[in-house]
Amino acid sequence: MADYKKTIDFIKSVYGNRDFIPLAVPVFVGNEKKYLNECIDTTFVSSVGKFVDRFEVEMAKYTGAKRAVVCVSGTNALHMSLLLAGVKQDDEVLTQALTFIATCNALSYIGAHPVFIDVDRSTMGLSPNALKEWLVKNAEVRKNTRTKDLPKSRDFAYEEDKLACYNKSTGRRIKACVPMHTFGHPVRIEEIAAICKEWHIELVEDAAESIGSTYEGKHTGTFGKIGVISFNGNKTITTGGGGMMLFQDEELGTFAKHITTQAKIPHRWEFCHDHIGYNYRMPNINAALGCAQLENLDRYITSKREVAAEYEAFFKNIPDIEFFVDSPDTRSNYWLNAIILKDKKAQLDFLEQTNDNGVMTRPIWELMNRLPMFENCETDGLKNTVWFAERVVNIPSSVRPKDLYYGRI
Repeated sequence: MADYKKTIDFIKSVYGNRDFIPLAVPVFVGNEKKYLNECIDTTFVSSVGKFVDRFEVEMAKYTGAKRAVVCVSGTNALHMSLLLAGVKQDDEVLTQALTFIATCNALSYIGAHPVFIDVDRSTMGLSPNALKEWLVKNAEVRKNTRTKDLPKSRDFAYEEDKLACYNKSTGRRIKACVPMHTFGHPVRIEEIAAICKEWHIELVEDAAESIGSTYEGKHTGTFGKIGVISFNGNKTITTGGGGMMLFQDEELGTFAKHITTQAKIPHRWEFCHDHIGYNYRMPNINAALGCAQLENLDRYITSKREVAAEYEAFFKNIPDIEFFVDSPDTRSNYWLNAIILKDKKAQLDFLEQTNDNGVMTRPIWELMNRLPMFENCETDGLKNTVWFAERVVNIPSSVRPKDLYYGRI
């Protein structure tokens, strides 16, 4: 068994030599209490209030989206995005097995079926090469036969293409593709977008972990029909719990806002609704927290990238451990730092020694195709996915308060 004491001591030194170093915790150094107190003082703590609108406007500006719509969780945002992209029961959705369960839960709520495509070794996210190879072998484009499956008041598809992609083996429509920017590292998203366009597949970006990350200078979540961000408690910025959809089509964003607020027709006193809707509204008190966090987002990312740079320099001199870095033409937020060990035994040894000695670490989530709910779903073999799962460990990645308090950032 390798001895990882040197690595454990270094990680502790990065975070001030405390007895316990958590994986990722939120930082509150700005106007959080001020804005929360304002919500309480004005009684606007529920789904109506100025911070909801402000958070949407400011996030759209920050990401370069035409419209942003908040939801109560990232999973809700994924679910609604797939519905708006036209995914229906028994459709197929191309995604990656190396992802958090929310991705697959969201499409399962609709009754859709995931097809798991391999990831790139350079990004840890969906591989455009693997995607193209699978489509050429297994799919065809033909007339879209599902444009009028549901009455208008029950159909969430904002628009439907006359052509659609179909799985030649199952006969099911392949309606959407959901790549995830794993641990904040952007995938080769422009190539994926081009493939989806060629094959008449809607692109829904799972940017839950990548707020502030860019591909060729453009924010993740703005390349497809809809992008999704999460504000869970361990994300780079948090609203306590919450999510957001990003749109480049303002009309689609307006429709999303309508559907996520119970599809209520605006009126001073009447309660009439024109569509099946969802109560996915983010409360004002959560949005207030988000507004305060957003004010410091760039400082948080600078701190996280400084931590990543220190890790990268350290691990260059540690045998049999590789620190995972962002790829060319991308700028990652390094939401969760990742190292790659030489094999499964080394991974387990590292996890045991770090967690036994006050450094919180964890492996990649259990691969989706290994869970009982999805074990019979189609895959392309997932060679790189399995390779990562046997080797990757996430190490502490929090923003360092000292970077913020001492004026360094």
